[in-house]
Amino acid sequence: MEAFEIGVTWFRDVLWSVYFLVPLLVGTGLLLTIRLKFIQTRKLGHSINLTRGLYDDDDDPGEVTHFEALSSALSSTVGTGNIAGVATAIASGGPGAIFWMWLTGAFGMASKYAECMMAVQYREFTDDGVVRGGPMYYISKGLGESNNAFLRALANPFAMFFAFCMMLSPLAGGALVQANSAADALNANFSIPHVITGIVLAIIVGGVIIGGIKRIGAVTSRLVPFMGVTYTVGVLLLLFMNWQAIPGVIEMIFYYAMNPMAAIGGFAGATVGEAISFGAARGVFSNEAGLGTAPIAHAAAKTSEPVREGLVAMMEPMIDTLGINTMTALAILSTGSFESGLSGASLTTEAFDRGLPGQGGTL
Repeated sequence: MEAFEIGVTWFRDVLWSVYFLVPLLVGTGLLLTIRLKFIQTRKLGHSINLTRGLYDDDDDPGEVTHFEALSSALSSTVGTGNIAGVATAIASGGPGAIFWMWLTGAFGMASKYAECMMAVQYREFTDDGVVRGGPMYYISKGLGESNNAFLRALANPFAMFFAFCMMLSPLAGGALVQANSAADALNANFSIPHVITGIVLAIIVGGVIIGGIKRIGAVTSRLVPFMGVTYTVGVLLLLFMNWQAIPGVIEMIFYYAMNPMAAIGGFAGATVGEAISFGAARGVFSNEAGLGTAPIAHAAAKTSEPVREGLVAMMEPMIDTLGINTMTALAILSTGSFESGLSGASLTTEAFDRGLPGQGGTL
């Protein structure tokens, strides 16, 4: 078991190093940003209007509204990645990791636009009106229409390989992480056994999933805004209590993005490479830009214009990485909790503890 763990850790480190996935994902986002002429800023206002439902048409083909599709995609990103993910990035890469997380989110908006636009462009409808779409479809159809014979030959094998990986990814990278974090928190604070949390979560999630994308969209369109608003209010209260430290925190983020940070307190120190690697990795973990999960949800949107759904999907990294992640990072750094040397959810918990009156918070 120990040898297996060492092997998995080595593979993870290589995969998320500054030489492989980081430049691949961030580089793709940068390329798309340039090719799309900085669509993140040019069309942001129109994207917000689309999300608000100003252009919704019930007669358009699809199963869920723009907002329900957005909520369904956000439901898998707003959570552990915004809390423990940000804390882990800071604990391992230092404050500078947040700058690279921002960069990943900004370029990830272009990636989300492209992948979700193609999901609608190449989606299929069954005879009973059910939508089927996602990367496996646009890989198969898009490459299948290529003028290059070699790419056409790779189309179906690549699509099947992606479908196989996607079958495993939500289980290992999503469901297990989220459920484990919830079980640990409930056990630590309320002594609820892990197995009880697992059974209850399985029943609730199963009841939603069995209803298909329509029920998922209906539930997440109510749950995600509630989650976001509740968390935002709590973090803003904490930041208000520590507002004097925020200017210094922002300066620290930019400085250590380009400079190594020496050990301080319980913090072991971090190189620039570690800041880039952990910042980009946790940024992708939180917004899933380029992962391929969001296009499956957005393929079901009621729209006859693929570009519209791409613009709606573009909001996800902005809400998730540039919004919620930033608030979490400011909360951790403004309380000085990262100096404790803790990691993950423990670091976030300490940040909130330090922000309380009488426990280190500044009023």
